Amino acid sequence: MKKLTFLPLALIFAVMSFLLITESCSKKSANNPTPVVGTTLYDSLGGTAQVMDPTHSGAMIEKGRLAIRNVIDSTIFVIAADSRINGHFTVLLSEVGKGDLSGFTDLSENLTTFVSGATGAKDYIYIGLSMKDAHDPATNPRMNGKASNADFDAFVSDLVTGANKNKVPANLINSIGKIVESLRTTVVQQ
Repeated sequence: MKKLTFLPLALIFAVMSFLLITESCSKKSANNPTPVVGTTLYDSLGGTAQVMDPTHSGAMIEKGRLAIRNVIDSTIFVIAADSRINGHFTVLLSEVGKGDLSGFTDLSENLTTFVSGATGAKDYIYIGLSMKDAHDPATNPRMNGKASNADFDAFVSDLVTGANKNKVPANLINSIGKIVESLRTTVVQQ
């Protein structure tokens, strides 16, 4: 199994919507979701078939993981331009503005792992902060302020835009949306 450590990042809020099924976010088997019979959402997003990774020359990546990473990266860019919620990510935006992409890269990798596991991938385990801690500035100094319901709504809108940019079918966006909505009470803290 591939395990990636999580570095607390401000944009955790940004892709919170993709932070599907809180129970699957823990590495403890007691919190893992019941195995899905048949096709998982991860399978619908491309599954485990290996393809060339367009950002890492010579490397292979699971097609489902690549699809998820593409949506996450697109969503991060949409959020960066969204004045409704980009104020939560001043640390990350400042770093990127200075040419430091390490926070963006770490966030993308960690969120891709989180979402991959949450959508049914068997090879990825998220071992980072809980969604509550990731969105609380007291425990995650990269987060600039607590999220409101309006912030969450803006994020969902941006997530749909990111998914549409990657031609994710509407039925899959709706499936993801239902899962994301289940996180509202954990992420919204004001």
